[in-house]
Amino acid sequence: MPDDITAGRAVGFLLDLIDPADADRVRARVGLPRPAPEDLREARRRVPWELPRLPSAVVLWMLQEDDTELNAVLWRLLTERDTALRRAILEGVPFGPGRVLPVEVDPVLRDDYERPPVPGRVARLGLVAALRDSTTMAAARQSASMVYRHEHWRTIAAADRENSLPGYVRWTLAVRPDCPPSLRAQFGTHRKFAFRVRQAGVTTSPAEYALDHGPARDALKVLSRGHVIFPNRIAEAEDGLRPLVRDHLGGHEEAWAVLAQLLGTFHGTTAELVMTAGAIA
Repeated sequence: MPDDITAGRAVGFLLDLIDPADADRVRARVGLPRPAPEDLREARRRVPWELPRLPSAVVLWMLQEDDTELNAVLWRLLTERDTALRRAILEGVPFGPGRVLPVEVDPVLRDDYERPPVPGRVARLGLVAALRDSTTMAAARQSASMVYRHEHWRTIAAADRENSLPGYVRWTLAVRPDCPPSLRAQFGTHRKFAFRVRQAGVTTSPAEYALDHGPARDALKVLSRGHVIFPNRIAEAEDGLRPLVRDHLGGHEEAWAVLAQLLGTFHGTTAELVMTAGAIA
């Protein structure tokens, strides 16, 4: 049986991908009760205390919901390096594909938080010039904090095509959740650059994240809250995992017992965890 509530929920997420009758039998075998219905608002309120630091892609899927309440939850998950996203949330910048109308800002955020000041170097030089003048990571992050609207990204893409931006700037922007994929590709495909992007948790789809992001325990904890924090994309993750789970675990009780035991210490991806549990059983 998993050793905490969120780990139990992670196993439950995978169980929901198999036949319900088989899932009930497995739950009884591993000592995992069927989860009780929960209030969406209360579930969202607990998210900042339940989940590990979110990968870049997951932050993007949350932003794409364009949900006032969810943006307030995300605000609490952001760090000092996420100043640009905080600006975007406070200004109601929409992220959903095709959306142009601003997102209503949560009253608490609107009333209790001021927008971060414009960095002096950007006010003095202008955005593009400040980025070109960024010769350290600290300077790059400071200048890049003013890149958060669609028109900003278009300006950056044009400037980089004209003359490549400094490496620190390209790195800082490429790992951002809201960096357009076309611009990320434009920045380059060097091995070290690709590693940094992958390390930040940038993935092409929820299915790729579900299968290839590790450690499995953390990825499954995030996916198990997918219906709460990115409901419009979670089905893609489920569809990506479902064939693998049914083929390697199915209704095999011993395989699920092995998976529950491995979950806490397994360092590989979810796909590797599922295949390993099935092979051991």
